Amino acid sequence: MTETRYPSTGYYSLRAPVAMRGSLMLEVAAELARVASWPHKQPLIQMRAQGADEWAVTLFGSDSPDAVHLVARKEVTFAIVNPGAILALALRGLGPFPEPVPVRTIAVMPQFDQLGFAVTADTGLTTLTQLRDQQYPLKVTLRGQRNHSQHVVIREVLAAIGMKVEDIEAWGGELIYEPGTPDARLATVRSGRANALWDEAMPMYAADAIAMGMRFLTLEPDHLQKLREMGLRAIPLSAAYPQVKEEIWTIDFSGWPIYTHADTPDDIVEAFCRALDTRKDRIPHRQTDQSQPLGDLPLDEMCGDTREAPLYAPFHPAAERYWREHGYLSAPSGS
Repeated sequence: MTETRYPSTGYYSLRAPVAMRGSLMLEVAAELARVASWPHKQPLIQMRAQGADEWAVTLFGSDSPDAVHLVARKEVTFAIVNPGAILALALRGLGPFPEPVPVRTIAVMPQFDQLGFAVTADTGLTTLTQLRDQQYPLKVTLRGQRNHSQHVVIREVLAAIGMKVEDIEAWGGELIYEPGTPDARLATVRSGRANALWDEAMPMYAADAIAMGMRFLTLEPDHLQKLREMGLRAIPLSAAYPQVKEEIWTIDFSGWPIYTHADTPDDIVEAFCRALDTRKDRIPHRQTDQSQPLGDLPLDEMCGDTREAPLYAPFHPAAERYWREHGYLSAPSGS
């Protein structure tokens, strides 16, 4: 059976064996990714021409900074990272990136979040500087996934105030790496085993932590300026939690950028954007109000450098051109 194209769309007929087989595997993968009991939710998709020896394009449904290294080596063409701030570090060769990585944004999946440094009130701490100066022996519950991006950002924040996370152990405290989401790990604080919980995913636990009497440590102006110079963004806790009356500043943890290497050919980037545009109504996305059902991918919100979808790395020129030509991007780049 020969491959035939639909003249008006440029798509192969699904009657073509190569398209049929590829579609079968991709549809099965899409379904498995949505099954709650299926634990293997990060796909690595490699594509090539039929009969080719080399893989031409690789798509990685990733979330950690590790994938940036794969994009830098061009082993992965398109990837996702949480949060966008990781791309700011990559661009500058900071943190886990020994040299600058020319990453470019395709679009940013909206997700507003902040990094929280919560402690119990009985510690008496209100700032990270106090933690450093008092050498307070905190017992901190941290995300058990060691390659999670929050560990990268936490290290950079602490470095800006002149300390390391390991200092807490040297002061007689404890770093408790636990599996599970931060809301589940509040139980460790309630039990008394920990007196601090540091994590992102603030919508999962911040309100409960505040209701428990926990407080969030603030970053001070000189340290915030250092972090801004690294490309990170500062944001007050009150931006999401009006019940917090104090001026508490932390680091933005928003946006899940879809990104690529600056050298990715324009035609491949354009094809990716077109496919994303065509299938946006089949890609589920969590709403701002998490009590509401999943909605379609809000592509019109993914190109605007907003609070929910901050642009930490410039658009790939082909992506910017596609979004502009199709009405998703109207403001000049960088505005």
